[in-house]
Amino acid sequence: MGNNQPSARKKTYYISLAILAGMFFIFGFVSWVNSILIPYFRISCELTHFESYFVAFAFYIAYFVMAIPSGILLKKVGFKKGIMYGFMLTALGAFIFVPAALARQFEIFLIGLFSIGTGLAILQTAANPYVTIIGPIDSAARRISIMGICNKVAGIISPLIFAALILKANDSELFALIESGALDEATKNAMLNELIQRVIIPYIILGIILLLTGIGIRYSVLPEINTDEQNATDDQDNKHTDKKSILDFPYLI
Repeated sequence: MGNNQPSARKKTYYISLAILAGMFFIFGFVSWVNSILIPYFRISCELTHFESYFVAFAFYIAYFVMAIPSGILLKKVGFKKGIMYGFMLTALGAFIFVPAALARQFEIFLIGLFSIGTGLAILQTAANPYVTIIGPIDSAARRISIMGICNKVAGIISPLIFAALILKANDSELFALIESGALDEATKNAMLNELIQRVIIPYIILGIILLLTGIGIRYSVLPEINTDEQNATDDQDNKHTDKKSILDFPYLI
């Protein structure tokens, strides 16, 4: 019986670590898709170069706006439920791309991007503490490195996947034709509508995956963080520690 308990804890630890790695992969995947969307929206929504960079602005401003509210939300509803809400908001943003594409309205896309950014802000606020406290403190730096690798790998492959899904081999000629001014208005609009509506299926799939992931994590073995207990433990540790130098914390070096 005594041997089974450490084994069960170890299994829970590795499952929780895999869940967190998956979350960081999703953060990178969703974030780096923007590198494809900026030039794509510039053509299909007939934007200037300046206007197209509102894609990045609408996404990243959500992190600034939600920095403090994310922490308040997580303290109020709990970290696991907060993660579910974060995934739901991110999924909502992905689903908003559907009416935005059907109407070919850039402003609606920006609302969707802001919703995605808001959801990711909540998710990252929740995920970062988990990485530190999910296991032994002396291996926290190693876990942080693993999460960073998952994030970067997703950042590399997500533009490639989305480019394969929404771009075609002859699109460079199509873009040049659209921008040439040689097309009549009706033909041009038909081409632009076909172009922008390519994002619908990928973002519906992405939204469903995000939604199911959020619900799955809510009912997973990932332990809930009790912020009050954690703060009390940290305060107690600080009172009794006699470590004065960073050299006393080798796992930080």
